[in-house]
Amino acid sequence: MFDLLEKYIMGPMTKLSQFRMIRAITFAGMTSISFTIVGSMFLILNVLPQAFPFLAGIWSVSFDKITNIYMLANSATIGCIAVYFLIATAFEYARILSEEDEIDIKPINAVLMAVMALFICIPQIGIVDGVISLLNDPEAGLFNGWTMGSGPARFGATGIFCAFIIAWFSVRIYALCVQKNIVIKLPDVVPDGVARSFTALIPGFLVAIVCMLIQAVFMAFGTDFYSFIAIPFGFVVNIVDTLPGILVIYFLIHALWLVGIHGATIVTSPLTAIALSNLVVNAEGGTAIWAGEFNNAFVTVGGSGATLGLTILMLTLAKSEQLKAIGKAEIVPALFNINEPLIFGLPIVYNPALAIPFMLAPMASAAIAYLAISMRIIPSVIVQMPWPTPVGLGAFISCGGSFTAALVAIVCALVATIIYFPFFKKYDKQLCEEEAAKLAAEAE
Repeated sequence: MFDLLEKYIMGPMTKLSQFRMIRAITFAGMTSISFTIVGSMFLILNVLPQAFPFLAGIWSVSFDKITNIYMLANSATIGCIAVYFLIATAFEYARILSEEDEIDIKPINAVLMAVMALFICIPQIGIVDGVISLLNDPEAGLFNGWTMGSGPARFGATGIFCAFIIAWFSVRIYALCVQKNIVIKLPDVVPDGVARSFTALIPGFLVAIVCMLIQAVFMAFGTDFYSFIAIPFGFVVNIVDTLPGILVIYFLIHALWLVGIHGATIVTSPLTAIALSNLVVNAEGGTAIWAGEFNNAFVTVGGSGATLGLTILMLTLAKSEQLKAIGKAEIVPALFNINEPLIFGLPIVYNPALAIPFMLAPMASAAIAYLAISMRIIPSVIVQMPWPTPVGLGAFISCGGSFTAALVAIVCALVATIIYFPFFKKYDKQLCEEEAAKLAAEAE
């Protein structure tokens, strides 16, 4: 089994994770999450009266009167998440090319070119009375080519995937110009800041021209860059939001862990953009499943493998001295969804005795949470919580203050514990026999 996992899963997934653009997107996802947590905290103020109706009267004479002030933090973070992703992706991709290919490009220049490219590609244009014009449709919130909501709509979740593509081609054009020496070089006596700005001049022109051509080509077909890109990526988003898609995600994560690869980083990092995009959709009344911290709130309770229950079993029922010791050491980290000591110390990696429950428990938890949200038993995830938030509390806040969501998270943890129990008993017995045999050998 482990040979198959290494050959057909670990190899391809490891190669995928090493692609430079994937690494840049992963970096962008990790660095952007802190800002989404900040924005989500202010959204909680809006939804608390839904969870606690007795607060409605208090809110009507207090927070409701200043909503448009404190929700600016939400609009400036989650509402502009594509801009954060663009900046972080362009910066990291340029840094990788600079260090690994030894291309003399400056990440700050790459970021500024990417931002310029974004602003050129966003407006919607068309031919009106024989003239290329910025489109207007006040009923749809479209003014001078810009669709507006609480801010520019395409700065938000709808623009995340376009931001990735824009970051990629703008940095690649910049790097190609530097490699081919298509730049303006000033004498060494010129200050670095001035010389750097002139080095970016020709690449900047080329990036602008490419973006204009992109706009013109899509306009000729009666569409625009953003609308076109939304088609394939919308298909990916829809697959991730199905039960089979969710189960495949958790199978891959834990199959990689079993052969010593950090499956959560490799599999979920590229999906962070979808989780954040769906977070915005849910805050506006959507019912997306893979959103925010769905993973740590409901599925991987105690860490990858949903091992909180296993840790409690080791702490309370184990007869093996080894399991007791590991249970004592792991119980506190497990409460905060940290279980590397368990994965590598028990170990779970390359351990056939615990491989099946390690994969099955999180898949069962994911199915329970998926069904609970899709059947509207609990609300969708609308708040981005820090991933180490303890079981129950993370689900409660993520779903806008839902006690039912907290209960579902606890049920997920209990089901995972039940799945682990027979395997734990057998493994505990095996270790007890090994320990007894070792003591007997030492006595002889």
